[in-house]
Amino acid sequence: MLRKLFNDECGAVISAELVLVLTILVIGVIVGLNEVAVAVNTELNDVSNAIGAIDQSFFFSGMKGVDVGGVGKVKSSTAGSRFTDTHDDCDKNTSCDLVCGPPLADTCG
Repeated sequence: MLRKLFNDECGAVISAELVLVLTILVIGVIVGLNEVAVAVNTELNDVSNAIGAIDQSFFFSGMKGVDVGGVGKVKSSTAGSRFTDTHDDCDKNTSCDLVCGPPLADTCG
């Protein structure tokens, strides 16, 4: 019976292979999720750059009501208005990078 136990190695190879495969799988999943996180951060950074680049300037001209009785007297008027949107610090993402590329890339200061 002891000889039969020593010669029985049916599960040893499968267990070793399973541990090796699962180790490689877990390492691959960790690296893959890290790359997904970097990609999502980069895309969200691009979205924030696009939103920051939207120019929200506007203006409207004034309106004037004139008496049509031939006198040309102004009955009512309102002045126009203008708002000019200036870029904030992070609108064009030149001073506050959130995601940097490789260490040798020009994107990181």
